[in-house]
Amino acid sequence: MALSSPRQLTTPRGQFAYREGGDPNGAVVVMIHGWPESSFCWQPVAELLKSGLRVIAPDLRGLGDSERTPGLEHYHKQALAQDVMAMLKALNVGQFQLIGHDWGGVVAQEIALAIPDRVQRLVIMNIALINNLKGNQAVIEKVRSGSASQYWYQHFLQTPGLPEAMIPGAEEAWLSYFLRLWNRQPFPADALAEYVRTFQIPGTPASSANYYRTFHNDAKRWATTAGHIWPMPGLYIYGNKDHIIIPEYLAHSESCFESLQIEQVEAGHFLQEEQPEAVARHLNRFLQC
Repeated sequence: MALSSPRQLTTPRGQFAYREGGDPNGAVVVMIHGWPESSFCWQPVAELLKSGLRVIAPDLRGLGDSERTPGLEHYHKQALAQDVMAMLKALNVGQFQLIGHDWGGVVAQEIALAIPDRVQRLVIMNIALINNLKGNQAVIEKVRSGSASQYWYQHFLQTPGLPEAMIPGAEEAWLSYFLRLWNRQPFPADALAEYVRTFQIPGTPASSANYYRTFHNDAKRWATTAGHIWPMPGLYIYGNKDHIIIPEYLAHSESCFESLQIEQVEAGHFLQEEQPEAVARHLNRFLQC
């Protein structure tokens, strides 16, 4: 299925963009992108999904073609989940299957916490499980035992004023570094061009950095979810060559779900664009029409 060009949607929480495709009467699948991407990232996978599905792929606040809102409070992942739920209400969506990659995977988990009765199936890709305190602690210990040099960009983004001063005019160089370095194959040129376009929208250096500036407060909230068990069937797909989301994140993950499948793909962090065939194959086996 092909996804549409970005469509605009007005909700009580603001103005957001989304892409849609597939069977208008099919089972709804909500696909949430991460940083520094947009809903465009799902197009290669959507083209390979089985029939009988209706895909809705929102642009999160501050990225893609959604509004750039000043203020850190709008970028806590619980708030971003409320944005997506407002979009789904405006689109008259009841129950749905939910997929999230990177920060979109955290937003997906916040949605699943808020409305578990509506989330039929949950797919997480290359991001931590927020209720997996043991596994996440194992990651912290491993990072502390090394140089942690690969996380420099997070400190850069968290520094007040620095992204706002240095990214404008250098969007292509900034994005190319991550999108090409973190993948094992050349990054698709059309996707890079799309993300450069959206990063050139005024306010994006700040709004995208706010995903990381809110991290510490988010983490305090997630610490309260220890012991929570996801009741819906779960699937975790990860690119096994990712240098940021390392295998330790999966330690103890089975204890976080009543039912969990784990699949790995020979890919880096942006696996949905590097290996869309493999990702779609796992999704087609897991998703229900």
